[in-house]
Amino acid sequence: MTISTIVFDAYGTLFDVNGAARMAARESGDAFARGWEKLSADWRDRQLHYTWLRAITGQHVDFGHVTADALTWAMEANGIDDPNLRARLLALYDELPAYPEVREVLSALKDKGHKVAILSNGTPGMLEKAVGSAGIGKHLDAVLSVEEVGVYKPDARVYDLVGQRFGCDKEEVLFVTSNFWDAAGATGYGFITAWVNRDGAARDRLWSRPTHALPNLTGIVDLA
Repeated sequence: MTISTIVFDAYGTLFDVNGAARMAARESGDAFARGWEKLSADWRDRQLHYTWLRAITGQHVDFGHVTADALTWAMEANGIDDPNLRARLLALYDELPAYPEVREVLSALKDKGHKVAILSNGTPGMLEKAVGSAGIGKHLDAVLSVEEVGVYKPDARVYDLVGQRFGCDKEEVLFVTSNFWDAAGATGYGFITAWVNRDGAARDRLWSRPTHALPNLTGIVDLA
């Protein structure tokens, strides 16, 4: 079946999740400027783990809450006690930079006649800020948030949002993510998937695997 709809995860796929800590480090003149990479990695790791645990237990809070909780943990784990830095990092998270190829890829997909959307754990407000900051809104037909169903990916109810919005079959959807676990969930759900493996990470051993694996987003245009 021909692909009609291209759906992107947001954080880590379109937007660089290390961007907040990197920008804060550039502004800082203290030891944080030398340790921001570990803090950023710990923040992201704990953020994802909190979404999974909340999805499993049914204890949903929105992604802004999860992101703040994860940062609090990461700062404590790294021995950083700085309320002003915490506030600055959370503010910068709303302004995460898009990866360099994002605009060109989204534009090319629209030129080919595809529906293009985001499907993200982020709240509508967070996503609106990120999309606006990156200047990619004109290339998107929809920005879908898990807040519509109150549970995080990879719950199938989240992937259901694509068909509900576009009226398409699962086999018509190419789902693009930098998270192997998200690709596994979407593949098992029935989407065609592309795993964007920017860091050359090892493949997770999960219940399903991505249809495609790419080093960045550029190759998505050829798949669609």
